[in-house]
Amino acid sequence: MRALLATSIGVTCATALTLPLAAPAPAAPALSPVAQAPAAAPAEPAGSTQSMPLRPLADAAPRATGKPTESMTPSAARGLLRRDTHRFSLVGVVWDDADAELHGTVQVRTRATGTARWSGWQSLETHNTDHAADAGSPERDSGRVRGSTAPLWVGDSDGIEVRVRSENAGPRSGAPDTSPLPAGLQVELVDPGEDPVEPRAEGTPAPSTSSAVTAGTSSAGTATPATAAQPGALPESAGLTMAAAESSAVNADLAPLGATEITALSKAESEEQAVVGAGAKPFVGPRPGIVTRKGWGADESLRERAFAYTSTVKAAFVHHSATGNNYTCAQAPSVLRGIYRYHVKSSGWRDFGYNFAVDKCGKIYEGRAGGVSKAVLGAHTLGFNSNSMGIAVLGTYSSKNPPAAAVTAIAKLTAWKLGLFGRNPKGKVTLVSGGSGKYKKGAKAKLNVISGHRDGFATECPGIRLYKKLGTARTSSAKLQGR
Repeated sequence: MRALLATSIGVTCATALTLPLAAPAPAAPALSPVAQAPAAAPAEPAGSTQSMPLRPLADAAPRATGKPTESMTPSAARGLLRRDTHRFSLVGVVWDDADAELHGTVQVRTRATGTARWSGWQSLETHNTDHAADAGSPERDSGRVRGSTAPLWVGDSDGIEVRVRSENAGPRSGAPDTSPLPAGLQVELVDPGEDPVEPRAEGTPAPSTSSAVTAGTSSAGTATPATAAQPGALPESAGLTMAAAESSAVNADLAPLGATEITALSKAESEEQAVVGAGAKPFVGPRPGIVTRKGWGADESLRERAFAYTSTVKAAFVHHSATGNNYTCAQAPSVLRGIYRYHVKSSGWRDFGYNFAVDKCGKIYEGRAGGVSKAVLGAHTLGFNSNSMGIAVLGTYSSKNPPAAAVTAIAKLTAWKLGLFGRNPKGKVTLVSGGSGKYKKGAKAKLNVISGHRDGFATECPGIRLYKKLGTARTSSAKLQGR
């Protein structure tokens, strides 16, 4: 976190826009004034969040028979009885104190929109503090961060029922070993909005084919992105807001301004774009196709305007989103918009927590804004966000095997991104902990370059089934790099 950098890119329609790619380095980029955006309708999908406080429940215990059950103390059980709501597709529970843990269970039932059909009880992952910004960082100390469960994707719904029970809680429980529930509990119902409309092709600048490289200092064996300037003007037909233009501009050496996808490259093309130390062989895997934030419909007005960077990328931490597996690949952009809104509006984070996401069909998505080839500081692995990147596979993989396509996507993404920073996917790396449940602050941890979240924190993430596939991902990633 000490290497935190911030930048804001100004974009104007009247003059040419110079967009150099910032190679990973601790030096802060210059700040540019924000210019007037062209008058164009924003292309970002609308969304919304409904927040409802949870009330004491007289009876939160499930009835095994039709007989009444005893009441529970207000401190041990809270929730909501069945009620109608506006439409939503993702649900989570938050509370006031980000440092307080919810020791207990959180369950929800939802009603499919326009029907009388209610789901069964579904559990939310309560131990979510390990997916967060590091202690003492500006993001963590912003005063906006709240405690939260992992969000759950439930599909198009218009009714909700919630029950939260404290650990060891029972009827009239007041025993000393009953953990009190955190204060300020409320359920968050997130509508991700509609999928983005594809922009018109007219007026979209063509991607540059220049492979020019700006000379700079690079350690032997370390490949860093090319820094050729890519001039261009903001096309009015792109319908970009200023924040959206800034988010797109940091990828301008990889794709046109306003692009919905960064196209795949061959290994040779990927290596040609990299800056390598004299006499060193680049081990950069072929760049995979990546859906941009514009492509999945991120509302750029939600996040903090500046981008935050760390010094380099030494390791990749693999996660599962714990949002459940009841989504289709076509719904993945909606799931991402829901998680993004939940991270920012409900949990109080500066942006989407993970650097990248992968869906069950193996499609790769840009996560936190700042540039896919840059060392963007995320909020994904408490204690180890600095000098790392986080990849979330959408779904829950504690008892279900991850699709082979998702594991392959992890290998492809890490072969390229880790290669830009000279990392061997089958290697080891030593990281200094910023403080976590597994390593105290300042402790040195020797980890795999491709690690699971549980390697840096005492957590089940990324689920044992996905964790067991990381060896395959490491081997495939190294092979793609040519090692």
